[in-house]
Amino acid sequence: MALTSMFAASGCTTASQNLGTPTTGQTSGTASFDPTSVAKDDALAALVPASIKSTGSLTIGSDTTYPPAEFLGGADGQTPMGFDVDLAKAIGTTLGLKVNFETAGFSTILPALGAKYDLGMSGFSITKKRLDAVNFVDYFTAGSIWAIQKGNPNHISLDDLCGKKVGVQTGSVQADPDVSGRSAACVKAGKPAIDVVSLPTQSDITTRLVSGGIDAMVSGGTTITYALTQTNGQLEMLGELYNPDHNGIAIAKDDLPLADLVAKVMNKLIADGSYGKIMDQWGVGVLSIKEAVVNPQVTQ
Repeated sequence: MALTSMFAASGCTTASQNLGTPTTGQTSGTASFDPTSVAKDDALAALVPASIKSTGSLTIGSDTTYPPAEFLGGADGQTPMGFDVDLAKAIGTTLGLKVNFETAGFSTILPALGAKYDLGMSGFSITKKRLDAVNFVDYFTAGSIWAIQKGNPNHISLDDLCGKKVGVQTGSVQADPDVSGRSAACVKAGKPAIDVVSLPTQSDITTRLVSGGIDAMVSGGTTITYALTQTNGQLEMLGELYNPDHNGIAIAKDDLPLADLVAKVMNKLIADGSYGKIMDQWGVGVLSIKEAVVNPQVTQ
């Protein structure tokens, strides 16, 4: 997943080590957040665009394959869960709106903003390229981490991935510019290019690594650390968290007022403690931010 962070340099390693895993209740399907605990804010609700207010609902596109951010669980195995889902509920309740959390392919979400989805919540890294296409409200932090099979049986080194089979999610910043850049460097040095296995869902990539179908994988910090806890000790980290940057809720480029409203709601949730409660319940409090900003400055 395209999860990167804005950790200070001194916090990257600590963050990668402290990320937790959802509790038994969360993974079994028990709701981790009660939206009735958040009160509607009439002043903010009055700022909801007419097009959304007329439907009474907020439609959110998300690739629900990234626990603990978003995944399908519950008794039926089809109920959206995760900290993104809970934050979406909190946003909707604050604005007096129902929330429709819809599963979508990661690479299809941003192009459909405004037309199909009001918001995109799928751990999007905020990059200069993406800022040219959409608005973002930053709302949590993470970072990129590599994983390999336990014990590193294929002797994988981040210093030389040339010719190795690497799994990465299609459309993520790990795919491009990270892995693509490493592969180009291999070719420039006269070595074999990285054998990139690009798949639409991170869960499929993780399965490939566990089975030995790929040599290594790279994804967001929340995704990798969660995968380590869910694969019965079959995987381990390679190196440390890197490439700090922002993560954002995506909104159509021509709808800056909605982006401003979402930032106001997020800052209200931060101030009243709801945001922190949600993040802590999913074991990702270390990813929390102190203030949500619209279209923050990014370095890449």
